[in-house]
Amino acid sequence: MLRFFSSTTLGFLLPFTQKSAKNLDSLIPFILNGRRAEYIEFNEKQHAPCCSISTASSPSLSIWRRKKEMGKEGLVIVKELKRLLKSDSIRFDRFLKIHVSRLLRSDLVAVLAEFQRQDQVFLSMKIYDMVRKEIWYRPDMFFYRDMLMMLARNKKGDEIKQVRGDLRREEVLFDQHTYGDIVRSFLDGGLPSEAMDLYEEMRQSPDPPLSLPYRVILKGMLPYPELREQVKDDFLALFPDMIVYDPPEDLFDEHNLRSGTEDE
Repeated sequence: MLRFFSSTTLGFLLPFTQKSAKNLDSLIPFILNGRRAEYIEFNEKQHAPCCSISTASSPSLSIWRRKKEMGKEGLVIVKELKRLLKSDSIRFDRFLKIHVSRLLRSDLVAVLAEFQRQDQVFLSMKIYDMVRKEIWYRPDMFFYRDMLMMLARNKKGDEIKQVRGDLRREEVLFDQHTYGDIVRSFLDGGLPSEAMDLYEEMRQSPDPPLSLPYRVILKGMLPYPELREQVKDDFLALFPDMIVYDPPEDLFDEHNLRSGTEDE
């Protein structure tokens, strides 16, 4: 089988074939697609010890916290997907399979971030599904945080349930600050039921509670006085030496009035 490759390619293959000839078949698609860097990362992942969930969520390892710079190919993909979505569903699906699936990791990550920035829910969910099928994908709390916050901005309850189901199956754990940010985004998006569901999950988290996430949540609960009282009681039980500022009652009325106007 090696006779089909050039001497340059064989020079790259040799170290891997000497160690594990049986992995050669899995290597060939990477060579043919010019994705040498991604194969090296894949090979390291295959031989590395299994990471704990806390390691997978470590900020120092997360590709989702790095600056996302999109190349020319990524820009073309974004423009074409938006065009095909409005015109031709068959060509849209074909374009996803043929072109988007061949993107390098950095471009795929940047495309997802761009669709999230533009609040393109359908396209974000499509790329989200593709990312989770990539060979380099690892469960990451920042990946899920960005998806949930984008869906909250757009009040997409069904998609939120789907994404939360995925992160449960992958056993991804948020830290307390991330819980606070996502709960607040649900509240700001007018999704109090989803917010309280995630808040209860936050309370059951093995991480020790922190006061700042609670304060972030309490501030977002101004339009929901009854829920705010519940969270306030929990906060004071956990931090009895701290004080919670209660705004005047007319401020609650102002928030409720503003929320009703926005809904109309």
